[in-house]
Amino acid sequence: MEGNSHATIKVLLVFSFVANLAVFSHQASTPCHLREYKTGLVCICNATYCDYLEDPSPSDENEFVIVSTSKAGLRFDTVRGLNNITEKTHILDFDERLQEGEGKKLKNVIHKVTSSPATRRVSIHVDREKIRQKITGFGGSFTGAVRYILENLPQKLQDHVYKPFYSQQGIGFNLMRTPIGGCDFDLEPWAYNELPVNDTALSNFTALDARERKIIEQIKRLKEVTNLENLRIKGAAWSSPKWMKTNNKWAGSSRLKQEYYQTWAYYHLRWMELWAANGLPIWAISTGNEPLNGVGFMPFVRFMSLGWTPGKQAIWLSENLGPTIRAKYNKTVIFGNDDQRYTFAFWFKLMRLSRPDSLDYLSGLSVHWYWDEIFEPSFIDIAHKQMPDKIMLISESCIGDKPWQKKTPILGSWKRGEKMARGFLQNLQNNINGWLDWNIVLNEEGGPNYVNNFVDSPMIVNMTNRLELYKQPMFYTMGHFSKFIPEGSVRIAAERSNINVDTIGFLRPDGSIALIVFNSGFASVNVSIVDTKRCSISLQIPQKSIHTVLYN
Repeated sequence: MEGNSHATIKVLLVFSFVANLAVFSHQASTPCHLREYKTGLVCICNATYCDYLEDPSPSDENEFVIVSTSKAGLRFDTVRGLNNITEKTHILDFDERLQEGEGKKLKNVIHKVTSSPATRRVSIHVDREKIRQKITGFGGSFTGAVRYILENLPQKLQDHVYKPFYSQQGIGFNLMRTPIGGCDFDLEPWAYNELPVNDTALSNFTALDARERKIIEQIKRLKEVTNLENLRIKGAAWSSPKWMKTNNKWAGSSRLKQEYYQTWAYYHLRWMELWAANGLPIWAISTGNEPLNGVGFMPFVRFMSLGWTPGKQAIWLSENLGPTIRAKYNKTVIFGNDDQRYTFAFWFKLMRLSRPDSLDYLSGLSVHWYWDEIFEPSFIDIAHKQMPDKIMLISESCIGDKPWQKKTPILGSWKRGEKMARGFLQNLQNNINGWLDWNIVLNEEGGPNYVNNFVDSPMIVNMTNRLELYKQPMFYTMGHFSKFIPEGSVRIAAERSNINVDTIGFLRPDGSIALIVFNSGFASVNVSIVDTKRCSISLQIPQKSIHTVLYN
C-alpha cells in the first residue's frame, strides 16, 4: 500500500440567517489524518492516533452547527454559528490544516468554492409538525472475520476499531448483528451440536464455542472503551447443523426436516440463554438469514444457508420458535424475513395464509439492501402498509457483492461512499427505522472469508503490518446519519423543491433538528432551508459533499 498525507484544504461556504448575522467558530475535535491513494482519500488511524468529533450539538437556542464531508477531503469538518440581529450574508473561510505525514503534498484535495452565485438552486421546507417514523438506531456486524482480525491486532489498535463506530465521539452506533454459529464471513462453516447427529436434546450445546466466547470478550471491551450502556444485539442463524437439513450439507437446496422444528427453536433459545449468562443479553433474533438462498439461488450461493418457503417458516414460527422464545423472553424482538427487498411484496402475505397468527410473533421486519438498485421502495411499502406497527430495519449491507463490482476494497472510493448515502436516504425516506451494516472491519482483500466472497467495508485494516486502519469515505457518509440521528429521533417532513440535492430531516430527543443535505452533483448548489417554526438558512454547498445541519 502506498500513499501520501500532507495537505491544506480551503473551502469557502456561504451562509446567511434571515435577520441574523452568523458569527462562526470551528468545532474542537481530533482531525482526520488524510492519505491519498489513486482511488481516493482515506483517514489513517494507528495505535496512538485516530480522528474523533466531540458532540457538535447546538449549545443554546441561538446557535447552529454545520458538519461537512466531501470528496475533496472534508471529514466531519464542523462550524458553529451564533445569531445576532443584523441582516447580512457571511462568507466563511474554512481553513483546515491536516497533520503532516509521509511523502509529498496531496495533489488532488485542494478545492475551493467561491462566493459567486451557484448555477443550481434548491429550497428545503422543514415542517416539524409532520411526524414520520421513530429511529431505533444504527450499527454494524461482528462476524467470525471481524473476530479474527481483532484478535490479531494490538489492543490499542483494536480500541480504534471499537471507538470510531460505537462511541459518542465516533459515529454513535448502538446496534450490532452477530451470527448464531457460523456465516460466510468466517474461516470455516460451523454450527453448534454438529455431533452427535440426530440429537434432539442438543446435548453437546451446553456452552458457547470458543470463537463466540472471543466475540463476547471483544464486545465487552467495546462497551468498556466506548461507555456504551444500551447496546442492542441482534442474532441470526445462517444454517442449522447439517443433520437437521434435508440435503445434509452446508449449502445448496435444503429445508429443515420437520422432525427438528422444535429442536431448531430450542437451539435459538439455548444460544440466547448462553449469551445472557455471559453478560450480554440478546435484544433481537431473526427467523433466519436469507431463507431463499436454499430455495432458488443455490447455483450462486456457496456459503452456509438454510432454505425456507414463507408457508413452512410461518408454521415453524407459529408452532415452535414463537412460543419457545416468548415463554422465557417475552420482550425479545423477533424479526421476520431477513432477505432482499423484493421478497417483502409476498413473503408476509404467504406467511399469513399459512398460519394467520404467525405474524403476531414478529415485532420487526428486516431486509437486506443488495438489490435496491433494481427493486423500488414500493416493495417495502407493501409490507409496511400491512403491518405499520412493526420495526423495519436494514439488517445487512455492503458493496462489492455484485459481479459487475470490484470484489475487493477500493481505498478512498467516494463513489462507494455516495452509494451508501443514497441507500440511507432512500430507505429512511421510506419508513425504515434503522440500519445494520455488514462487517465493521475487513482486511485488504475484503476478508477473511472461506468462500472468497470478498467485499468492501467502512474500515479496512492493514493486516500486513498490523499498524494502520483506513477509514473509508463510506464510514463518514454513514456517520452523517448514525452520529446525528440518535435512537428515539423522529423523522419530520423535509421537502425539497427539486432534485439538485437530496435531504431528510429529524427531530432529535433533545428537541434539536438534524437536517442531512446531500449534493452528489458536479456543481455547487445554493440551498435555502426554511423551518416553519424557527429560522431560514441559506448556504452554498460544494459538489460531491454531504452536510448535517443542526439547530434548535
